[in-house]
Amino acid sequence: MSIYGYARVSTGKQNIERQVRNIQGAYGGAVVVREIYSGTKFQGRVELDKLLRSIRWGDTIVFDSVSRMSRNADEGFALYEKLFGMGVELIFLKEPHINTETYHQAMEKRVQVAIESGDDAADELMAGIVDSLNKYIMRLARRQIQLAFSQSEKEVAELHQRTREGMVTAKLNGKQIGQPKGSKLTTRKSVEAKGKIRKYNNSFGGALNNEETWKLIGISKMTFYKYKNEMLAEAASDSSDPAE
Repeated sequence: MSIYGYARVSTGKQNIERQVRNIQGAYGGAVVVREIYSGTKFQGRVELDKLLRSIRWGDTIVFDSVSRMSRNADEGFALYEKLFGMGVELIFLKEPHINTETYHQAMEKRVQVAIESGDDAADELMAGIVDSLNKYIMRLARRQIQLAFSQSEKEVAELHQRTREGMVTAKLNGKQIGQPKGSKLTTRKSVEAKGKIRKYNNSFGGALNNEETWKLIGISKMTFYKYKNEMLAEAASDSSDPAE
């Protein structure tokens, strides 16, 4: 039986490492699967789908939050129900009340008799009871997951609202928010990427076209053109300066 962690971000501004730290802090031996924002568009849940194809009965998947499992409550519950039926344990660090173990324990407390008694009528009756209990447990799980999603979405909305209010307050107090218009942010990553663009791209004497360049460097199309345009603008500015 294996323990997996699943971390996902849906925008380039989110930091996936916080989720990874939380999962590894609670389950140090977990194999963490990362669903990473590509830089151009979110790729969906490719890595999760790979994990689901290899998961087995008795395995465990740990999520930092129920909101990382899917995009909405209905999709989340459908996946929850499927994995619950497969015997896969689901753990949500921020919403432990909807861990699958909670519902397994609820069922065990209600079913205290053997299903196979040797009497066909009794066995059929018990099978019907167990099926009804399963449906009841799943309805309860659906409601709890919906509540968990709603709470998570509410917290995100409140965070965004506080951020917006903080920015407005800062502007009213005369503080600069973000970079001044027209300025460029220089980082080690941007310097390294520009160096490779200058080396490989045919606009600067290299052998690769634009698409080949950004794929080789490992940056998005948008970032590539941003860096390239900055470099061309710098080159044009340098060439227009009068000789000293």
